[in-house]
Amino acid sequence: MLSIYAMQKLLSQSNREILLFRLGVVTRHWRQRLDQTIESSGLTEATWRPLFHLHLLGDGTRQKDLAESLGIKGPSIVRLLEALLTKGLIRREEDEEDRRAKQLFLTHEGRALVNEIHAIILDQETKLLSQFNDDEISNIMSFIERLERAVDSQESATHSS
Repeated sequence: MLSIYAMQKLLSQSNREILLFRLGVVTRHWRQRLDQTIESSGLTEATWRPLFHLHLLGDGTRQKDLAESLGIKGPSIVRLLEALLTKGLIRREEDEEDRRAKQLFLTHEGRALVNEIHAIILDQETKLLSQFNDDEISNIMSFIERLERAVDSQESATHSS
């Protein structure tokens, strides 16, 4: 967590100036909490995050799309996937539409592990979000969706110029 001095300095700024910074801090703290909780179950971040992302993206997800979802570049995702393949948690197949692309699938063992991970995440989310009512959750989800669209459109505009 931030020191009292750092927090006071942040709070002295306008909400608009620090909103995205604060969202980043909250996201980082949430990931650290999840990592600690899940690692206490014997799973490393290098195992649970790619499996859970693949679960959310769905079987048949292309390797490059999983890498983008995780925020990982090419060589790093290859090493990570090799470890998951060796453990028998995923399988990789050529994409029938594009032989250069690789599609990823959870194995039975991988799916069982994802179920354990999902249960841990749901437990942590339930504890954290229990202090917020459904309207508050709905409002923040709407805000996040709008923010994501704004970031995407700004990114698209940057790439097209």
